[in-house]
Amino acid sequence: MLNIVLVEPEIPHNTGNIARTCVAMNCHLHLVGPLGFSIDDKQVRRAGLDYWPHLKLTTYNSWAEFQSQQAATSANRVYFTTKSAQDFYDYHYSVDSWLVFGPETRGLSADILHENAQQCVRIPMIGAVRSLNLSNAVAIGVYEVFRHNRAPLP
Repeated sequence: MLNIVLVEPEIPHNTGNIARTCVAMNCHLHLVGPLGFSIDDKQVRRAGLDYWPHLKLTTYNSWAEFQSQQAATSANRVYFTTKSAQDFYDYHYSVDSWLVFGPETRGLSADILHENAQQCVRIPMIGAVRSLNLSNAVAIGVYEVFRHNRAPLP
């Protein structure tokens, strides 16, 4: 199963949209705190519509807690960042990859990126845009893993 990890997400609408993508593609969503909102927030649930009850969701209080509980998954993690030279479509994903995304306003920390440099990828962009919307980036990553592995859609 594909896993989506959001580290310190800040915007409830994005997380709601990502939750909806996770339900549509049978992915497990992992939220790593501190969160910039409550997952009980109406905005999160509104963006996820009536799919929220079908979401496979795990929450963690911090990156350290996530690392501790998911240590065995470190080799299967792929870190999405604008700071990588490796394009996301050149990476060799497995069907049980863990796609990791940082907060909307600052991305993943320099420490996380440095420690996992070989597993960092970027979504190329043309023009003067700093980054894509988080929910769009997650959707691009999810569908690329399915395409890359020629996996049948759920």
